[in-house]
Amino acid sequence: MKISLDPLVHSDLSIPEIPRVAADIGFEYIDMCSRDEFLPEYLPPRANKDSIAAFKKALREADVKLASMLVTFRWASPNEDEREAAVKYWKKAIEIAVELECETVNSIFDRGPAPERCGFKVGPEMAEECEAAFRKSMDELLPILEKENLPCHLEAHPDDFIEDNNTAIDVIRSLGSPMLKYLFCAPHTFHLGDDMAEMIRYAAPILAHVHVADTFNHKLGWRYIVNPPGSTARVHQHLNVGEGEVDWDTFFATLAEVGFDGIMTSQVFAYLPDKAMESSQFMHKAIHEYVDRYWSK
Repeated sequence: MKISLDPLVHSDLSIPEIPRVAADIGFEYIDMCSRDEFLPEYLPPRANKDSIAAFKKALREADVKLASMLVTFRWASPNEDEREAAVKYWKKAIEIAVELECETVNSIFDRGPAPERCGFKVGPEMAEECEAAFRKSMDELLPILEKENLPCHLEAHPDDFIEDNNTAIDVIRSLGSPMLKYLFCAPHTFHLGDDMAEMIRYAAPILAHVHVADTFNHKLGWRYIVNPPGSTARVHQHLNVGEGEVDWDTFFATLAEVGFDGIMTSQVFAYLPDKAMESSQFMHKAIHEYVDRYWSK
């Protein structure tokens, strides 16, 4: 198993500083988040020869590996101009991942076109159109991922055209590529379905990656007030383990039951830089304690 750090909570650090900080905490792997100066969300990759070389050097000097890298472009947009641009950006991102010796990339079932430019609803309301566009993009990208032997781990994300755990798994499996696997994001648990253990068991044949962070169950009562009334905003958190309502014993016990041996990422976003080290140290310790408890049985 590869226990990794998503360094978004350390957004005050430069990219070359991240590997040393991760190593100092005890992480041997990084699951790299989006960064505006490197791989921004939805915009063209901004990494250049020098920034790639600096990151690669920092990883080597810290003896930290790049387990995965988040790539998010509008590859499921029914707007053909947006979809074609996203595929172009994806091809460049794959080149960057290969140059960095990144072991996998991860992404989401993206919500489709930018609403301010398309004039119609997006997200689950456009599921049919978005899935057709997504499959068209995969026709172009899967041969490249397979050629580079670069696995891509996909997660269902709140407000994407697929929000449901089992639907996401069905779509991934229908594409029939060994390069496509599933990522179960624990802080999305209460959006993904109702029974976490059964969701993990359903995912087991293609489950290669999990994100570890806590959240509250938004389905219970008047927990969040979002205006205007009737808003479809998808609310969740990425908190330290134990600060929300995810059943962590069930989560880790079920992963151990199905023989999970993939990437396990600490993905906490909730804290300002002055609490980032404390949070990452806590998460490193908590994850290892749960792994030792359930994988030693």
